[in-house]
Formats: sequence, C-alpha cells, structure tokens
Amino acid sequence: MTNSAPSRQPALLGRGSWTEARRITAILRKETVGGALLLIGAVAAMIWANSPWADAYEWLRDVHVGPEALHLNLSLATWAGDGLLAIFFFVAGLELKREFVAGDLRDLRRAAVPIAAALGGVIVPAALYLLITQSVAGAGKGWAIPTATDIAFALAVLAVIGRFLPTALRTFLLTLAVVDDLIAIVIIALFYTDHLSPVPLLAALAPLALFAVLVQRRVRSWWLLLPLAVAVWALVHASGVHATVAGVLLAFAVPVVRSEKAGGPDAGPGLAEHFEHRFRPLSAGVAVPVFAFLSAGVALGGLDGLAGAFRDPIVVGVAVGLVVGKPLGIMAATWLTARFTHADLDEDLTWVDMLGLSVLAGIGFTVSLLIGELAFGVGADEHVKVAVLAGSVAAALLAAVILRLRNRVYRRIHELETADHDHDGVPDVYESDRVG
Repeated sequence: MTNSAPSRQPALLGRGSWTEARRITAILRKETVGGALLLIGAVAAMIWANSPWADAYEWLRDVHVGPEALHLNLSLATWAGDGLLAIFFFVAGLELKREFVAGDLRDLRRAAVPIAAALGGVIVPAALYLLITQSVAGAGKGWAIPTATDIAFALAVLAVIGRFLPTALRTFLLTLAVVDDLIAIVIIALFYTDHLSPVPLLAALAPLALFAVLVQRRVRSWWLLLPLAVAVWALVHASGVHATVAGVLLAFAVPVVRSEKAGGPDAGPGLAEHFEHRFRPLSAGVAVPVFAFLSAGVALGGLDGLAGAFRDPIVVGVAVGLVVGKPLGIMAATWLTARFTHADLDEDLTWVDMLGLSVLAGIGFTVSLLIGELAFGVGADEHVKVAVLAGSVAAALLAAVILRLRNRVYRRIHELETADHDHDGVPDVYESDRVG
C-alpha cells in the first residue's frame, strides 16, 4: 500500500503561486524587449567597429563629459559602465530583495535551488578559466569574466526559440540571473577595487542613511530621493569601489512590503516593487542597450583576426567557461541540491529541460564585458570581447537546439497553464500606484 500523503518538499522547477507567476511574466516581457534592444545595440557596435568609419566609433567612446571639479569628467564608455549599469544593478537589487522577502523564494527550500545553481555557475567556469590560462602571465585577473548570466540577452533568445517555455523554467532563469548579478557585484567590489579611499566611502553612508530613512517612511518624491541617490553614487565612485555597487546598496534600503497603515503585505505591492516597475524599462530599454553599444564594438580583423584571437588562452578560457563551465556548474549544483534535499523535478519536466536552461545561462555579455574592462582595462580587452561574444552566441545556439527539441512538451504545459482559472479574482499587482 502506497503512502498518498503529499511531500512537504517542493518539486524542483515546480509551479509557484499565480500572483508570483503573473508578476514574473510582466518582468520578463520588459526584459525581452530590452534584450532585443541590447542585441540591436551590440550588432550596430560590431558593424561600426569593423567598418571604414571605425575611428569614429572609437572617438565617440572616448568623448569626455562631466564636471572636472568633481572628478567626473569621464568618457562616454565609462559613463555607460559606471553610471548606466548602476541603474541596472539597482533594479536587480530590488528584484532580489523582493524575491527573498515577499516572493516565492522566501521559502528557503524553494530558494536553495537557484542559489546553489548560481554558485555552481560561478565556481566551475572560473575554475575552468584559471586551468586553461594558468600559463599566461596576468591572465588570472580575468577569472570572473565567464561567471555572469545576461538575463536580457537570454530572454531575447527565448522570445525566438522558447515562446511556450513553462513559467517555472522562466522564473528559475530569472532568479538564477538575479542571484548571479548579486554575486557579480560582490566580486566586483571585493576583487576589482584597486585603490580604496575610505573617506568618500564613509561619506557615502550619510546620503545612503537619509535615503533609507525617507524610503522607509514611504517617501517617493523624486526631487528628494534622486539627489541623494546621485550623491551616494558619486561618493562610491570617488572611493575607488566600482560605482555600480551604489545601485545595489540603494536597492537594499527600499522596503518591500506595505506598511501596516497602508494595509500590510496583503494590500498590494510595496515600494520596492513600485520602483522596480518604474525603473525596469529605463534599465532594460536604455541603460543596458547603450552600454552594449559602447562596449561591444571590437575590430575583428577578418577571419584571420578571429582565428588569431582564439589562439589566445584567455579567449579560450572565457569561451569554454561560458559554454561548458556555466551549464556544468549549474547542472551539478542543482543535482546535488536535489539529492541532499530529496526533491524531485516537477512531473512535467526532465533533466534535459534543466540542461537547456543551464546552457542558456552561458550567455554572459553585459556583466562579462564590464568585468573584462575592469580586469584588463578599457581598450586592452579586445580579445575578451571576442571571447564573450563568441561564447554567448555559441551558448544561445546550443540552448536553441536543446529547447526546441522539447517544444511540443512546452506547448502542452503552456496550454495547461493558460487554462488554469484558479487565479480568478486576483488583482493585478500593478493596477495601482498607491504604495504604502
């Protein structure tokens, strides 16, 4: 006689709550559009950098703007990496905090899988890179390049090949990428800060604390919050810590749930979700595509130049880290987590689905390009750009093949999901801007 009692352990890649699924769907829609713009920006940069007008592209990247007195007379390429990507990391920080405070991942059993997968997807590619480049002097500082996942690029690929991909797989990919981004910002802060100035860093605590007090009181006035946010960013930048760290610090200060006065957690989205809803289009539609346009342009030198680049162990290390290391690390970590927690995959899915998702996570791009610039310097990272672009494209093509093989199964799951009427009567999480 079999025991019919339900397991308390949630299934791997199981369906979450309907409210969370609908919120994730809204996020992914914006990120998919942003991914398309990112690809347009990257392709435009590559075409321009390999055209007869390549010098004009380099001139544009090197145009300096900003107040010299505040040590902010920076090139457009630096503004894109230090300034625009701070918006990207602000949104990523909001999403991460929201997931772990009020989302489905507040359940530690459910959160364990994407966290473990993200860690595995960082450790293994870094180890492979170091193994391949061990004989190259100075190459070790690029160990973190193949550790990042670009969610916008990955979702742009999904928009083409995986229109019916189940919500659970999309949610897992988004959560994995968000945790991955947090790990990346910690790596940047700890390992890519060459000259630390404690005074500006300590001074940044004052506007950050005032910002935190205001948002904890549910103040949303941009004319109060924006100057404080800019001050935090400028002081962190002056300290020598990469300025994108400021975006995460500001995001973590924002409350997730509504105050009791405004109805509490069950009354609707809190301030973090409101800010995320407002800033995600700016991040996905402007910040990341502009960064891609100003960072992805690299002169290939024709087929001979491309072949020559792949004789560089750094290029091989980055590409192998993305295409082989990321899926290997994610798969191994997920399998070990499942084994030790006695969790099984959702009955509709198999490990092939996890493999396809893990390969897709090998699309590094945005943060990989950023770390490449930090590791080897702007202008000295041309081969790294080739490696990141080649590895990301290869990961996208491999994932396309794997996921397309399962498209019939995904279509059936999609039909079941869209026919589920259990969500009737649930208000739209974005139907109101009233945030308590």
